[in-house]
Amino acid sequence: MKTINQIAAAVSMALILVSCDSDKPSTETSAPASSSQEVAAAGSAEQQTTDQKKSEQTESEKANQLFDDLFMQVVMRSPMYQSYLGIKKDQDKWDDISEQRAKEDLEFTKSSLQKLIEIDVKKLDKQTKISWTMLKQDLEERIEDYKWRHYNYPVNQMFGMHSNVASLLINQHGISTKKDAEDYISRLNNLPTLFDQLIIGLNIRAEKGIIAPKFVYPYVISDSKNIITGAPFDDSDKKESTLWADFQRKVDKLELTEEEKSGLKEQAKAALLNSVQPAYNNLITALEKISDRADTKDGAWKFPDGEAFYNNALERTTTTAFTAEQIHQIGLAEVERIHNEMREIMKQVKFDGTLQEFFVHMRGNEDFIYPNTEQGRQKYLDEATAIIDNMKSRLDELFITKPQADLTVKAVEPFREKSAGKAFYQQPSMDGSRPGIYYANLYDMEAMPTYQMEALAYHEGIPGHHMQIALAQELQDIPKFRKFGRYTAYNEGWGLYSELVPKEIGLYQDPYSDFGRLAMELWRACRLVVDTGIHSKKWTREEGIEYYVTNTPNAKSDAVKMVERHIVMPSQATAYKIGMIKIVELRDKAKKQMGDNFDIREFHDVVLANGPVPLNILESFVDDYINSK
Repeated sequence: MKTINQIAAAVSMALILVSCDSDKPSTETSAPASSSQEVAAAGSAEQQTTDQKKSEQTESEKANQLFDDLFMQVVMRSPMYQSYLGIKKDQDKWDDISEQRAKEDLEFTKSSLQKLIEIDVKKLDKQTKISWTMLKQDLEERIEDYKWRHYNYPVNQMFGMHSNVASLLINQHGISTKKDAEDYISRLNNLPTLFDQLIIGLNIRAEKGIIAPKFVYPYVISDSKNIITGAPFDDSDKKESTLWADFQRKVDKLELTEEEKSGLKEQAKAALLNSVQPAYNNLITALEKISDRADTKDGAWKFPDGEAFYNNALERTTTTAFTAEQIHQIGLAEVERIHNEMREIMKQVKFDGTLQEFFVHMRGNEDFIYPNTEQGRQKYLDEATAIIDNMKSRLDELFITKPQADLTVKAVEPFREKSAGKAFYQQPSMDGSRPGIYYANLYDMEAMPTYQMEALAYHEGIPGHHMQIALAQELQDIPKFRKFGRYTAYNEGWGLYSELVPKEIGLYQDPYSDFGRLAMELWRACRLVVDTGIHSKKWTREEGIEYYVTNTPNAKSDAVKMVERHIVMPSQATAYKIGMIKIVELRDKAKKQMGDNFDIREFHDVVLANGPVPLNILESFVDDYINSK
């Protein structure tokens, strides 16, 4: 998941234009002029040079300059997104998530669109015209979707500002200088303002009838309380709170005097007690009040104009025109196909019984579950790392272009593991100094059976999201907004496709591991059925859980988390299977038409070397590749 990206309106806007330059100092210096006349003369000369360069630019060069200018303007409007990209300019601040900023963002988007349509499209080269078309569509959709800006749950069990602030400080806000530490402290002190804006947004949604179901609130309240549990919030607690432990650990590594370190720690401690604790307490109080108004209705159909919102969400997520009913039927057909392939594996392992009995046999089978201990968790991490390392050694068989950024495997941190997803990927920093991370949630080892370990590592790591996202960041010949953009059907379609590819080069030697691959694909097929079931057909949470338990071998805890994810993120989970189906369809088309000229490595370059794109544009790339041969 990506996880990526839902922290605020400014950040989600950044994901439309997305990217950034390398980490640069936040200050600029210049030589002093001896007089105001010299300053004016220098400025005039510089302006003439700039105007001359502009007049010499081709229309494509102008367009690409505009793309990058607009992108950087978006990035610099979001201090939090800057941190995700490794930029330190505003790392003492949080995003502005106020209603006023949302209006300003809308006007900025309209202004960006106006600048874009002033470009003469007829004079653009092919690649630039594709970029222009993609950006125009994105901006138009952003403007059109402004009316739906409150149709979400900004605080839920999957993500939200309550957990994102701690995650960002721990994982993205590095401390290598005293200034970094002071900026960290500033962010702690600025938290009350951010949470006040968050509470206002939650209350606006509540007045519109957009309130998360009751099951959500115990999760988010518990996660919020976890942040302010332990020292220094409670000095009698021998365990240090998450942020306090993180800050001390980072500061201790600085080359400062003990007195300087002690001073920074005292400032951080004061900020935790005087700013962070009250901010979280106020948020918890607000959530408790809203939860009193919550009900058990789960689908988007309960919103005002809920059906129109959900259909729009499906269109945005899948980048297709499929209706909810069409997606539901595709899901049912895929479930049946995968069930039949699983029956063939049952024959290989000589299991005598029905498919549902085989699911029961696999579910909770201790032969495939590591102990719920530190040793068991470490064993899982070690073996997942070994799987990825082995896949790294096989990449030349599948890819021409490979990312430079490294990939590491980590367990989800304790403060968020109870509510976080099963696994997810975090992109590397722009300059590659911070590696990509494959996060495995080892809170409940029963939900992480070893027969799914291979497929999960391939999806989140290599050749999945790391190959795709890290490589996109490193591309040289496309605009930044395409390097860092996100189209869920493309991104997650590739992740699911990446579970299949290793089988085609001889991996998944253990039939149980291949069953795990099918189980993962089956899970995504069921998502098509359940997401549309909940949001279009008015299925209840319990009906969704029952469908997963009946039709998959996954633990019930998996089913509960997945259905709860469907509920708070309408349409998002449909992207995986729709995207995979399209990529496989395009590969089959290329194979059929190209015959011996087809090269899987070239095909993968075509899919990845242009950054994230809508599925219809991906198809045009593949068609061009076929014609070129």
